[in-house]
Order: sequence, then structure tokens, then C-alpha cells
Amino acid sequence: MQTHQKQYATIIFDLGAVLIDWNPRYLFNKIFSTPAETEHFLRNICTSDWNEEQDAGRALSDATELLVQQYPGYEAQIRAYYGRWKEMLGGTIDDTVAILEQLKSTGQYKLYALTNWSNETFPIALTQYPFLQWFDGIVVSGREKMRKPHACFYELLLNRYHVNAADALFIDDNLRNVTAAEACGIESIHFTSPDQLKQVLTAKAILS
Repeated sequence: MQTHQKQYATIIFDLGAVLIDWNPRYLFNKIFSTPAETEHFLRNICTSDWNEEQDAGRALSDATELLVQQYPGYEAQIRAYYGRWKEMLGGTIDDTVAILEQLKSTGQYKLYALTNWSNETFPIALTQYPFLQWFDGIVVSGREKMRKPHACFYELLLNRYHVNAADALFIDDNLRNVTAAEACGIESIHFTSPDQLKQVLTAKAILS
């Protein structure tokens, strides 16, 4: 019995750690004397949970002042988080960008980005990474004041761009976000490396 390969119409990318190498350690390893100090700071003060509130629309100034009040001894380092935010950008993940370019060149797929990103810092990425213009649409959490892994954020993209979840594919490095997308009926790939992504897309006959 012959099996038919599933046909996809839409591919949705996460940006950070998939296409763009963003990591606060690039900055704080310059600020602190040891990696252990950096890890303590990011685990206990400027935490990922705190950062996600900015991704969900909280003003960077409000977020900064909140932590400065709580941890006055770390004021300079806290202010550096957004004051020197550009130093957290490590460049593009070139091999994934090459995959995106290959997908774009086929003309077969609608390409979208769904990203947890502050609306105040995203314009920096737009000017720094020309490949972002290749997408048919980008949904930025900070602009919409909602974020992954909440179902409403995925549904916003589906509804705004008239995407059928059944023939869409979502790519994200965060397993939590992948699980949430699948709960919304969107088949997903848990990204671990460009090579792994290329293998999966080839197996699905999306890439040749």
C-alpha cells in the first residue's frame, strides 16, 4: 500500500536560537568576572521569567525600575540589560538562514515568524537582519501583548494570515512552545540544530 507524503502550505519559524543567535551571556560575561557570577545574575535577578514579561508587552523602563528597587546592589548590571542589549546579539545562525532562503526560493510555502520579543527591541533586529524581510508576516509578542506558549498567540497568527493549522509546520527551539503549538493542531519540529532541521524537512519532502 502506497503512502502519500503530507503536503504543507505554511512554515512558521521561531526567531531566537533558531535563526538569530541571541544570548544575554554575550553581554554579562563581559560585565562579570566569572561565568558563575553571570549564571547567578541570570538565574536570580534578570531571569527568563522577568524577560518574558517584556516579551508580553511590559515596558523596558518599568521592568528595569522594578528590579533596581528590588536589587539596588545590582543597579548598574540591571540597567545594562537593555542599555547594552545589542551586545546580546551574536549574529545569524547562518545554516538555518540558508534553509529559510531555500524554502523561500521554491515559492511553494507561505513563511511566517512567530516570536517572543519585546516590541521595543525588535526594530533593532529588523534593521540588523535583512532576511527578516523574506517572511510573509511576522507576529511579535511584545506588539500583540501576548506570547508563546499561550494558545491565543498561535491562533492570532492562524487567523490573521488565514493559515490552516492542518497544513502548517512550526519550528521552535523551546519544547514548551512546540508542545503548545501541537495542542493548537499545528505539527511542530523541536529545533536542536540546523542539520537536524534539514534532515527533518528532507524526510518530510519539504526540502530535496
